[in-house]
Amino acid sequence: MKRLGGVYLVIDPTRNWENLLQQLDLALKGGLHIVQVWNHWTEGISESEKLDFLDKVKKSCFRFNVVVIMHEDWKLAIQSGLNGVHFDEIPNNFSEIREALKDKIIGTTVGNDMKKIKWADEQRITYISFCAIFPSPSVETCEIVKPENIKAARAITDLSIFLSGGIKPENLAQLHGLDFDGVAIISGILDAPNPTEAVESYLSTLHELKQ
Repeated sequence: MKRLGGVYLVIDPTRNWENLLQQLDLALKGGLHIVQVWNHWTEGISESEKLDFLDKVKKSCFRFNVVVIMHEDWKLAIQSGLNGVHFDEIPNNFSEIREALKDKIIGTTVGNDMKKIKWADEQRITYISFCAIFPSPSVETCEIVKPENIKAARAITDLSIFLSGGIKPENLAQLHGLDFDGVAIISGILDAPNPTEAVESYLSTLHELKQ
């Protein structure tokens, strides 16, 4: 599997679907690499409606060769033909889930817990995502990550590392010196006046950091 990196967009399906899909299309034109669908649905949404929405997301993303992963709901990911799953917390029946997911992408959120990072490396999942790098209302349940723990993680694992939480092009420079592969964004792209330009700005800044 190709190593993951770049700009990772998380979309919230409680937003207006027509507008959200339009914003997604614009973001894809900017050069997204991964899209995650948050397992957060308007009350009363049926399974068939979820599948219809995911099919629209998948078709948009696959036109740009962008992978789509589901947040938490691994059964829905399989049913809808997505590329993988992101877990905030590792389920107790992970061995069973891993067998069901087979060669699909598996990622997990980590904070300052080195044991979880070591576990992810031992299991050889696809990537880990640190939350949160900066304070952000969209990730208020995450602890603020210490930069030294990101450095320690790279000493533990060669898995792809994503950073998330309050990241904007203008504060990305503060992450200089950290070895990571990409950033996960929500409002910095979806609430931008021009999602295409927002993605391009993140990519340009990431490129500069790697120089």
